[in-house]
Amino acid sequence: MSALRVGLLGCGGIGARHAGAVAALPDDMELVACCGRDAERTRAFAEGRTAAAYTDLDAMLRQERLDLVIATLPPYNRGGEIERVAKAGAHLLVEKPIALNQPAADAMVADVSATGVVAAIGFMYRFGDAVRRWKAADTGEVGLYAGAYHCNALHADWWREEAKSGGQILEQVIHQVDLIRHLMGEPDTVYARRANFAHHDTPGYDVEDISAIVFGWDDGRIATLNASNIAVPGVWHKEWAVYAERMTGRFTSWNDAVLTRTAGEVSAEEIAGPTDPFVAQLADVHRAITTGGAPYIPLAEGAASLKLALAARQSADERREIRLTA
Repeated sequence: MSALRVGLLGCGGIGARHAGAVAALPDDMELVACCGRDAERTRAFAEGRTAAAYTDLDAMLRQERLDLVIATLPPYNRGGEIERVAKAGAHLLVEKPIALNQPAADAMVADVSATGVVAAIGFMYRFGDAVRRWKAADTGEVGLYAGAYHCNALHADWWREEAKSGGQILEQVIHQVDLIRHLMGEPDTVYARRANFAHHDTPGYDVEDISAIVFGWDDGRIATLNASNIAVPGVWHKEWAVYAERMTGRFTSWNDAVLTRTAGEVSAEEIAGPTDPFVAQLADVHRAITTGGAPYIPLAEGAASLKLALAARQSADERREIRLTA
């Protein structure tokens, strides 16, 4: 089979990361077109990758005969583009969060599903070597997850506005919210707090820069997350620890962890994996497209993890625990 013809919708920083992942799979796919709102920026982006440049998505879909579209538009800039790609018959890899509210997310999943195309969501943490090793191990049930995400940057203008980005919980912390679902299943409750602690005098910055979340299960299991945008400048710090019946895992990235067996003879395994999760998730989408199978992380997972992130934000704003299950 010839390489898949790939189009990129959104030519920002995350778009460049995906373009690099496409280039790492030259036998499987080729970036042939890029679409963005800014004509000059899109042209420069595309020329550097020998791809055609478009500012009109429908024109790109008509003229390029695309097999796969990678959608990296910011959530506020989405107005039916994902659904139009699916209706045109192109498969999809969509960046998170898939929407800023649950009705929009659910509608997107339903509309895309009805077309029958392969559609995946970009929760790349699940593709890390250490995460996959944990999933394959005989850990027993996970009782406690403790995660953290910390940075210190102003990010893009739109990121600082809740109406456009959804805030840090939806934009960044959602990766670990998804990981909690992946490792522990669906929680029953959530309680959270959030605040704009250090940026309330920064013009245009109205999202939280500190937050803490507690997910609970009726059987007693717990997951916690704390996050900030007031930590060390230039450092993106993400880590989590997972405590299960027969194993403890201490992760410093999706690829790096120490997994310690705690049942019977205590023994530790150090994982230091080389996998680029952006490349791994694209390879998985290629597999799904060429075999007619399902992607490892279907688009519906984007709506399910968004539900938990939105509930955490609601809990923080209402200062109360939110029940997630009936």
